[in-house]
Amino acid sequence: MWIQRRAFSTWIVFFIAQSALVRSRKVSVHRALGWFGAALAALMVVLGIAVAVVMTRFDTVVLQQKGVEAFLSIPFLDMLLFGSCIAMAIYWRTKPEFHRRLVFIASCLLMDAAIGRFEFMFNHNLFYAALDCLILLGVVRDWVVDKRVHKVYLYALPSLIVVQSLAIYDWRINPKWWQAITQAIVG
Repeated sequence: MWIQRRAFSTWIVFFIAQSALVRSRKVSVHRALGWFGAALAALMVVLGIAVAVVMTRFDTVVLQQKGVEAFLSIPFLDMLLFGSCIAMAIYWRTKPEFHRRLVFIASCLLMDAAIGRFEFMFNHNLFYAALDCLILLGVVRDWVVDKRVHKVYLYALPSLIVVQSLAIYDWRINPKWWQAITQAIVG
């Protein structure tokens, strides 16, 4: 678990450093370091899923908690969305307007675990809403600076809200089909 924390913390430092490199017009260094970021992101997806499964098994076997498997929908979706945004950002690395926003959205998506640490936010399923408010800061920036909202946000934000709602449904309602999947994963 410590390696996951280190990887995720490294991502935040990396994100800030990459932004600073672009801001200081050192784009060649930014591009060279970008492949490190791609590898780090791939590692983070694998670690995020692995730690979620290990901790769910721990909660089930050692702590004897019931129904904790349903929560896997949250970290699985987080890693799926993070990985997808980074993959699209890599694909559109030659289009800075797309690349920048996708990496920003991906980085915001990592914040739901931190936001979920606040009991009220967790218990009332508000961590995704708070996370979406972070992404809305990017929308506001576009509106203020460019006088328009970039289409990355116009497509991504509604899609995120839909799949986040489905993940919360799977967690809180725990339908039979999701129970079958989580039982197969957890064992």
